Amino acid sequence: MKFLKFLSASLLAGAVLLGFSSPSIADGHGYGKQKVVYHVNYYDAKRQTGALRNIQNHINATGAENLDLRVVMHGNGLSLLLEPDQVANTKMKSGNANDDMTARIANLKNQGVTFKICANTLKGRKVELDYLYDADESDIVPSGVAEIAHLQSQGFAYLRP
Repeated sequence: MKFLKFLSASLLAGAVLLGFSSPSIADGHGYGKQKVVYHVNYYDAKRQTGALRNIQNHINATGAENLDLRVVMHGNGLSLLLEPDQVANTKMKSGNANDDMTARIANLKNQGVTFKICANTLKGRKVELDYLYDADESDIVPSGVAEIAHLQSQGFAYLRP
């Protein structure tokens, strides 16, 4: 019995010395590298804020350096980036890119998150690129749903908060 306790303690000490200790927040809880696409296609500002909070929590858990994270918006989801004073110029019913939302988006972009915009939605909803918060040509994809399918085929996990 003493030998088993000694052996267990020795194995544990050896594992700690070799770096096999339990994961910590600093190393992403051992989640490793992740590729994730978040899908946003709804108007609800509270739900969009919740999605951005989920994304920040995801980054906090894994570490930005361990994450390739894309947000794909199409249809009603484009309201996430649409500036409220531009709604009247479009076929959208609301724009949620107020000061709080844009601060959250800027913070996520600074951590490496990319936001992809559906070209079909831009055309169909009559949204000009300059009506959107911090968007440029490189953010546009031909089709939001096709982009999501493509990313999934490339090994991205799909989340729709």
